[in-house]
Amino acid sequence: MSDSDDKKSVTLGRRRLLQGLGASTAALAFPHLWLPSEARAQTSGHGSVRHLIYIRLSGGFRFTTAFNGDVADEFNPFGRSDRRAPGTEWGATKLLERASWLEGEANKARRDAGMKPVVEFTNEMCVLPCVDHEPLAARADGGHGTGLERFLTGYVGGATGFLTYVNYGVRERVARAAGEGITLLPAFSLGEAGMATGAGEYATYRPPVLEGSGFERFSVDPDSTLPAWAAKLPGQIDTRFRERLHTALRGGVDTYQQTRKATSDYGKIFRDPMLRVSTDSNEEYDGITNRELRTLLGTDGTGQRAALALRLFHFGCPAVFLNQGGYDFHSREDAELPGEMDAANRLVSGLRTALRKMQHPEGGTYWDKTLVVLGSEFGRTTGGSRYNSANGSDHSSDLATRWMSMPFMGGVITAAGKGGKSLGSVNGSNLKATGKVYSYRSVLKTMMDLLGADHQGIFPSDAPIEDFFA
Repeated sequence: MSDSDDKKSVTLGRRRLLQGLGASTAALAFPHLWLPSEARAQTSGHGSVRHLIYIRLSGGFRFTTAFNGDVADEFNPFGRSDRRAPGTEWGATKLLERASWLEGEANKARRDAGMKPVVEFTNEMCVLPCVDHEPLAARADGGHGTGLERFLTGYVGGATGFLTYVNYGVRERVARAAGEGITLLPAFSLGEAGMATGAGEYATYRPPVLEGSGFERFSVDPDSTLPAWAAKLPGQIDTRFRERLHTALRGGVDTYQQTRKATSDYGKIFRDPMLRVSTDSNEEYDGITNRELRTLLGTDGTGQRAALALRLFHFGCPAVFLNQGGYDFHSREDAELPGEMDAANRLVSGLRTALRKMQHPEGGTYWDKTLVVLGSEFGRTTGGSRYNSANGSDHSSDLATRWMSMPFMGGVITAAGKGGKSLGSVNGSNLKATGKVYSYRSVLKTMMDLLGADHQGIFPSDAPIEDFFA
C-alpha cells in the first residue's frame, strides 16, 4: 500500500463551505480590508549600523520643495535643481543648492574640510517619496497635535516614544557590555520630551532628555570630595540592610545599588572633556577635534546638539533625536523657507563630512556605522496654488499633507546601492502615488532593525522595509 492510499480523502463540509464563501464575499465587499498580522522579523540589513541621528524638521515641512521636487509648480514653487549629483533619481530641488556657509574667504576652512552643497551628494541619499502615517486612512492627518503624536510614538495617543523603543530594543547589548564592566549610554533626546515617553514594560527604558547642548553641570565628581571612610559607608549600609531581608525581598535593594552604580558610571562619562562641545578644544578624539566639529556644524544650538550627538556615540549611545528649524510657514514661506533650508543643508553637509572623517572605536569610520534620517510630522499644501494667500502653505487632509518624503543617508545606504534612489514615486501633476507607499511605523521599525534592536511585538502589523536592500 502506498503512502497516498494510507491518507484519508479531504472533503469540504457544508459549514466550512459556507464559511469559505462568507469570507470570499466579505473580501469582495471590502477590497481594502486590512487584517493585522505579525510582520517580517527583520531585513537583510539587520544590525548593519551602530548609531542613528534622527532629525525632525519642526512644525510640518513642505517636502516637495526639497526631496520630492519633480512635480508641478503648485507643489514646488522653487524649481528643480539641474546640479543634482549623477545617478540621482529623486526630485532634488534648487533649495538644496543653498550653501551660504561655503561662500567667501571666511568659510574656506569648511571647503577645505570637504563640505559641499547637499545637491552635490544627492546620489548618496535614498528618498522615500510616499511615507504616510496611515496608508489605508481616507485622508491625511494634518493636525499639529495628532500628527506630532504619530511622529513621536507611531500612534495618536501613543504611550511610548520611539527612543524608548530603541533603548528597550538594545537592552541585551547593554546588559552584555555591563557584564564585561563596560557602561553604554542609552539613546538621548536632545530637547524633545515626546520622544522619551514610556509605559508598562517599556517604562524603565525611557531615554534622558537633555535641554541645552552639554554636560557642564557634571564638572565635579561628588564622590571624590568625600574621605575614603565616608565613601564606603553607603555601600556598607546597603549590604547590611540587604542581608537582614528575606531573599524574596532583596530585588529592590539590588536594583537601587545597580542604579546608583549606573549613575556614578554615567557621571564619569558626562565629565569627560570629549563632551565639552562648546569649547574650541584642539584635543583630537576619534580623529576629529571639538573645534573642527564647531567649524563644520556651527556654534548655534542645533550645531552644538549635533556635535554632542557624535560625541555621545563614542560611549555606545545608539540613537539621538533633535529638532532643526521651524517650518510652519503659513505666511512668508516664499521669503523665509530658503533661509531655513540653508541652515538644514549645513547640518546635513556638516554631519556627512564629520562622519566620514571620524574613526569609529570598532574600526572603520562613523559614516560606515551611522544612519542619518530626516522627517517631520506632516507635509504641507497650498490648495492648488504656488502659495496660499499669505505667500505660505498650510496642512489639511490632501496628498501634499500626507506624503512625508523622507531622506536616508549613511554608509549603509551607499553600500546597499541605494544612494540616489527613490523608493516609490508620484504623479507630478497631482501627487498620486505611482509607486510604493510606506507606513511611518514601518520607517520607525526599519531604523530599529538597522540598529540591530529587538522590535518583536512593536508595531506588529508594519514590516521593516526590505526595499533598502532588495
